[in-house]
Amino acid sequence: MKLITVKITTIAFLAFGLFSCNNNESKTAEPIEAAAEASESATSYQVDPSASTIKWEGKKPTATHFGTVSLASGTISANNGEIEAGNFTIDMTTITVEDLEGDDRAYLESHLKGLTEGKEGDFFDTTKYPTATFELTGIDGDMVKGNLTIKDQTNPVEFPAKISVTDDQLVIESAEFELDRTDWGINFMSRSIFTDLGDKFVNDTMKIAVHIVAKNA
Repeated sequence: MKLITVKITTIAFLAFGLFSCNNNESKTAEPIEAAAEASESATSYQVDPSASTIKWEGKKPTATHFGTVSLASGTISANNGEIEAGNFTIDMTTITVEDLEGDDRAYLESHLKGLTEGKEGDFFDTTKYPTATFELTGIDGDMVKGNLTIKDQTNPVEFPAKISVTDDQLVIESAEFELDRTDWGINFMSRSIFTDLGDKFVNDTMKIAVHIVAKNA
């Protein structure tokens, strides 16, 4: 098993910032690198969505909410135990909330997905943007880098992960890391964007953890 430690620069996930608003202006973007390419001798592993997941956690002064979002598909290429390239598609329509039940859970899930009438732009507007994507750009020492696209906005990210590669299976298990949702223009109730919110704000940073299982194609 090989341990690769990586760190967020701007997300990840992830799947996955889970808070936005009608004001979708983004910060100045960092340079976007080209996606990494696999060598001809690399082994291709196909992501198993049923065995993979992304966990998220967001906070505000009065509550902490957490849940999951699923991967739709993905391919990872490795050679001699080293990952060379990879890409994932995240199904944003699968956002779940795990800390609530009943009507409260249904309301927050609907709001996050942009399915609540009049609030489509508050969060992900999954009718218009049903997926997010991640493309690996390379590994620099022990840093794994990639580009995350949410709602047609792309930013470079890095995240911590333990990676194991066998002939049959590749597993990526990240440590918990943080993303700044406003880097993707996800500004809903952001105190750094709107200065008059008092204590009615949602934290810009959110926690993400990914577990990806891919099988030899």
